[in-house]
Formats: sequence, C-alpha cells, structure tokens
Amino acid sequence: MSEIRATGDRSATGWLVLVYRVPSEPTRLRATVWRRLKALGAVYLQNSVATLPRTPANERALRKLQREIVGMDGTGILLESSALAGEQSVLDIFQAARSDEYEEIVDRCEGFLAEVGKEYTKNHFTYAELEENEVDYTKLVNWLDKVKARDQFGAPGRAEADAALAKCEQVLEEYAARVYAEEPEGH
Repeated sequence: MSEIRATGDRSATGWLVLVYRVPSEPTRLRATVWRRLKALGAVYLQNSVATLPRTPANERALRKLQREIVGMDGTGILLESSALAGEQSVLDIFQAARSDEYEEIVDRCEGFLAEVGKEYTKNHFTYAELEENEVDYTKLVNWLDKVKARDQFGAPGRAEADAALAKCEQVLEEYAARVYAEEPEGH
C-alpha cells in the first residue's frame, strides 16, 4: 500500500468491484460481458468478480454494464471498496494484465514490420499497399492509446511498446517515401 501512496494520485486508490452472474445459455452473453470488461481493463479476482480502480469513468462504465447484465436476466452488484489486505496482489494482477497488453502490441508491431519488409522483398510499392499499411498502423496506434488509458499505475512494458510503435511509424514513412518515388502521379 505504501507503493500506492508514494506515487502521487494513487493515494486515493479505491476499487470498484463488479460481482455478476449471467445465464449459462446463450454463451454469447458471457462472452459479451467478458469482452466489455476486458475492453475496460478490468481484471478478475475470481470467476464473475472483476475489479477496476475507482474513477468516475470506470464507475460510469461499470454501472452501465451492471444494468446490461440485469437486462440479460442476470444479476450484478457493483461495490466500491478498499483492500484491507492483499492490495498488492490486486495491483500485481492489474499490472500483469497491462504488461501482457503491451507485450502483445510489441508482437503485433513486429508483425507489422515483417509485412512491410515483405513489400520491399517483393519490390511492391503501390498506393494500395501503402493505404493498407497505414490502416494497420492506425489500428496499432489506437490500440496502444486504449491500453495507455487503462494503465493507471504505469505497468512495465509501456516504453517498449512506445518504442516499437515509433519504429513502425519510421518504417511506414520510409515505405511511403519509396511509394511516392516509384508510383507515377495519379495512380
């Protein structure tokens, strides 16, 4: 807990805990809830018990999800809490989830770089390929922005993800310059 207080705005860290149950059929209901919680950056303390740091945005999102769960003929209770013991474990779970996301972004960046590399190998410098690569790059940028927004405690891996994305941007700019040099105007 001292780690939390030592880093500035963490001193007010409390937790929102969603305890829920959704019908077992259709399975898409469980998948929907899981995807929404994952998109928010929530972590599971155990089955059907998810938590997020207490912020106004997280509270709004979890209140909305709780109402949706009830609308699925499920049950949902949203609690505001503080950890009396084990808070470091909750933080560790939260940090590991963000680190995993950063690691996945780095992996996807490596895939992006490999794809652009293939275009060089094939000597394939077209506006269509450039546009496709720009779309893929934009997806990576948006994904990293979402993970950073969920990373309220500065998880390990952020710097590596930033560096990997910067490398993607550099390679994309170099590829674009080559496309502009090779493709005739107006195609």
